[in-house]
Amino acid sequence: MEKDRKLEHIQMAFDSQTGFPEQDRRFIYEPLLAAHPEKDSHPFSFLGKQMRAPLWVSSMTGGTGVAKNINRNLAQACREFGLGMGLGSCRKILFDKTYWEDFDVRDLIGPDQPFWANLGVAQVEQLLAKKEEQAIVDLIGNLNADGLIVHVNPLQEWFQPEGDHLTQPPLETIQQLMSRIQVPLIVKEVGQGMGRESLRELLKLPIEAIEFAAYGGTNFSKLEMMREDEALQTLHQPFAFVGQTAEQMLKDVNSLVDESEVACRSLIISGGVKNYLDGYYLVSKSKLPAVFGMASAVLKHATGDYKDLKIYIENLLSAYRMAEAYLRVNSAYEGQ
Repeated sequence: MEKDRKLEHIQMAFDSQTGFPEQDRRFIYEPLLAAHPEKDSHPFSFLGKQMRAPLWVSSMTGGTGVAKNINRNLAQACREFGLGMGLGSCRKILFDKTYWEDFDVRDLIGPDQPFWANLGVAQVEQLLAKKEEQAIVDLIGNLNADGLIVHVNPLQEWFQPEGDHLTQPPLETIQQLMSRIQVPLIVKEVGQGMGRESLRELLKLPIEAIEFAAYGGTNFSKLEMMREDEALQTLHQPFAFVGQTAEQMLKDVNSLVDESEVACRSLIISGGVKNYLDGYYLVSKSKLPAVFGMASAVLKHATGDYKDLKIYIENLLSAYRMAEAYLRVNSAYEGQ
């Protein structure tokens, strides 16, 4: 048996050659300085709750029929592994409880994990105009959520045939919301990230976090384009390729933190985070407390049986702990 294994290793040695072009120069590998990590991570505080791993289950879905199973799987995983979770848009349950069970997962996730409701900035603007902001307070309270994620999506709304027209800059809507009701807020984009000046203004606000939803991941503007006829898809395609990556946004945030005091407390780094090493690299470089999200990768494993999702997250977090133990960020690396 040992002989067979050695013969197998000889063949595999030929097949496992690596070259300089594939080298991940973001890291310095330090194999002598740590033992293999323990299975469980140490708890840490984030958004006023306890997490055991820096993985955020980014806003997904709701009100679609299959969403109930997805959200229940995600909530169960968050409880088991100590993760935080943001719901998909809760617009459908603001005034109609038909799909309430798709979103009502606090009992599954438990009281100790971060759990956040979600509305688009267009819906917030409309509620404020009608003086119906109490509906937001009620939504958060009835879901037993910790606060509200406001997703900012002017391009998505514009591309969407049934999209809403924004009558004022999203920043003004967010400021008005904060002046009218006292609820913890996270502000995120929906797949194209945001530039330095938008980040500067958000960092001035006493919000709990900015979620990047940066360029390079699921792009909801591009998603809406795909629903258009072929002529409009061709016309609007250039917009799909604008935005800021997570690395670009983090560089801007770190620079702005160095320039002045900021009121925003933390970051959720998502969008284009393809694997645990991307997440580890970005979280390690952040000057604000940060976790990372991998929405599409997690969603692929959440649509069926919970066991599939459990195995995926278990393996992902095990690899992340190995990165923490043996990799140091290469300060000389300047990115691409």
